[in-house]
Amino acid sequence: MKRKQSIAQVRWDLALRYRLIETVVWWEGRLTTGHLMQSFGISRQQASKDINTYMAEHAPKNLTYDKQVKGYVPSRHFKPLFIDDSASAYLHLLYHNNERAPHIEGLALAYAHTKVLEVPDRSVKAEILRPLLKACREGLRLETEYVSLARPDPEVRLIAPHTLVYTGMRWHVRAYCERNRAYRDFVLSRLRGVPELLGKSDNGIADDEVWNTEAPVIIRPDERLAPAQKSIIETDYGMVDGQLVIPSRQALVKYVLQRYQIDPKNLDPKPEAQQIVVSNLKELKPWLYD
Repeated sequence: MKRKQSIAQVRWDLALRYRLIETVVWWEGRLTTGHLMQSFGISRQQASKDINTYMAEHAPKNLTYDKQVKGYVPSRHFKPLFIDDSASAYLHLLYHNNERAPHIEGLALAYAHTKVLEVPDRSVKAEILRPLLKACREGLRLETEYVSLARPDPEVRLIAPHTLVYTGMRWHVRAYCERNRAYRDFVLSRLRGVPELLGKSDNGIADDEVWNTEAPVIIRPDERLAPAQKSIIETDYGMVDGQLVIPSRQALVKYVLQRYQIDPKNLDPKPEAQQIVVSNLKELKPWLYD
């Protein structure tokens, strides 16, 4: 119990370093002060202190210094305290290091064996984002201009934003629209001008029923695939009993399908191309189209 309490009380910056220590030593098999120096921009002395503190105060049996490899290796008793031992922890590290590599000396060389396909950055101006964040935090109304494919000319909208959402391709804000008298999604890159903050809104997140109601998306292998092919797909997606249940909200269902590249209107004629389908599509249809 004492150990769990001490972990919970670790400063967030130290916890990040301890997560890196465990992730690197577990997946790469060798940890040096260089990993901490490159990832956090700290001195060798500080990196050494972090490793020693991690061992002394939290995990005395996790690491062993190996003179032959000139670094720390996981001991036979290694048990992670700050991460889980799934591959996703290490893959997330690779993803974030790819983003930081251009700015940190030596990081690009250390992870030259990985490549991340970058999504083009959509233009969101600081003068738009700052008031949006304030409105979300404080429950304020906001006057802004907005364009859409249906209405290319800027229109004034009075909205009450409550949550920023990243779909994997773009950012949008969930907000109450006074013109439509309903909650809508507004793409951040389509906001124009400088939003003006107004007073408190009576239409907050608590009244957004579609946002607050859960709607899990259930996917399974395409039935047209052969049993052996289905088995491959089930393993690819970590399915249990032939299906994967993806937690979601009614307001986010369509974005989940987009993320999994599922077109609810059209089934690909080739099952090898389709691969997965939504088994509860009928229940989800009310939230697929505006």
